[in-house]
Amino acid sequence: MKIERKPEWLRKKVNPGDQSDMRRLLGELRLNTVCQQAMCPNISECFSCGQATFLILGRNCTRQCSFCNVDKTVPLPVDNDEPQRVAQAVARLRLAHVVITSPTRDDLTDGGAGEYAETVAAIRRASPATRIELLIPDFQGRHESLETVVASRPDIIAHNLETVPRLYHIRSGADYARSLEVLRICGELAADIRTKSGIMLGMGEREDEVLMVFNDLRQAGCGYLSIGQYLAPSRRHQPVLEYIRPEVFDSLRDKAMGMGFLHVESGPYVRSSYHAGQYAE
Repeated sequence: MKIERKPEWLRKKVNPGDQSDMRRLLGELRLNTVCQQAMCPNISECFSCGQATFLILGRNCTRQCSFCNVDKTVPLPVDNDEPQRVAQAVARLRLAHVVITSPTRDDLTDGGAGEYAETVAAIRRASPATRIELLIPDFQGRHESLETVVASRPDIIAHNLETVPRLYHIRSGADYARSLEVLRICGELAADIRTKSGIMLGMGEREDEVLMVFNDLRQAGCGYLSIGQYLAPSRRHQPVLEYIRPEVFDSLRDKAMGMGFLHVESGPYVRSSYHAGQYAE
């Protein structure tokens, strides 16, 4: 049974005024962010600090995940100038750490891996000191696409499992074992590049299932982990079944660290890109 009313620890206010400077920059450079597309509750905090997670390869996804607010219409052609504009934004914002992600593009032969690589190269030229984190789709498990991404030499490669295997019906087109394999392959291709994943809570998962996911991630060589509360973007999306109390997030962080993760962010408002620079410190 879904619940409607948020508890007091999940009532962060979104202030459009705090977002004005970032929105102007994004409009000028014709760039998208997952912050806007996913209706992230942290958007005011991040935009006001000059932080954004850039969404390359358009705003339209080829999959139909029931928890996600990214558009599900037909994707537009690849914008070949986009990597340079992202790099320009990173340089102008003087970002110490940047996260680059995309919708899933199963319509592209390489899934968009080449655009990820070109974006990394453009950022390296424009802002050499910036740490680069890529939050990638599964590329349908294509080894060649993963090789392209790893060869671009980002500092972190992330791929989110999102939930426990029993609830994978919410991830249309995804496969739990394949997502684990993505992380494992990336780690094997370049042991010095950290891998990262994230999960959402509140969709009916049990704690033993969550701990099993932690263990599977460690077996796949994953070193960084984010754990956050799922918040339904609308009534049309997967409903929230439980609001997880902050102390449960604290407990899960401690258990994950005890399994050997190098850094874990865990809390109601944690998202994969939230405080992303702290993982690399």
